[in-house]
Amino acid sequence: MATKQLTIPGIGDVTLYKRRGNRSLRLSVGLNGEVRVSLPYWVPYAAAIEFAKSKASWIANHQSERNPELRHGQLIGKAHRLTFQPTASARTTTRILPTEVRILHPLALPVSDDSVQTKAQQASIRALRQEAERLLPGRLRTLAEKHGFSFTSVDVKQLKSRWGSCNSMQEITLNLFLMQLPWHLIDYVLLHELTHTKVMQHGEPFWRELESHLPRAKALKNEINTYQPVLSPEPLTVA
Repeated sequence: MATKQLTIPGIGDVTLYKRRGNRSLRLSVGLNGEVRVSLPYWVPYAAAIEFAKSKASWIANHQSERNPELRHGQLIGKAHRLTFQPTASARTTTRILPTEVRILHPLALPVSDDSVQTKAQQASIRALRQEAERLLPGRLRTLAEKHGFSFTSVDVKQLKSRWGSCNSMQEITLNLFLMQLPWHLIDYVLLHELTHTKVMQHGEPFWRELESHLPRAKALKNEINTYQPVLSPEPLTVA
């Protein structure tokens, strides 16, 4: 199965899958908002991209359905609490304070209103980005030095479906939503990506290398799969 990942303006991160058994283009939005397009091997990727663009409204509707409603007092990252404050103002404004993401909204609009929730989402993500850029690169360097890894660069981005990535140039990208995870799972992701600086593929050599530094790696992999890269801090319920 061949795959291609890219970012489409107005949609976000999209993964394209070429499957031998497919006879037509198929579009899906995962529980975490991930957009996937599967296509037959003979169909060019450009056609799948245009197909996704043509469904932008449908994708946005389904992604919004999967974004949990933000609540007053909710923890955002490691240092912030989300507060909703009704005011006499006619518009919703936001402030990011050292320990608070404050949403000032009109008295006539409930917290659940789409416009208020959108502002809260945007402000909360800005707070997460600030925390991630302040904390994650330093933690990555500490773990690299401790375990004998090296990397060329580290960047923080908002990713839809992955907690992080590492390419063949040893450039590491970390998801700002990592700040929603417990620290032991953040360290798991950082060591996971550092291991990719030595072993790119997820085969047995990769897991041997990772487990030599983190013996509980596979158990932590199962644990992190109960979380989503979204603002909700609660893990998924696993049957």
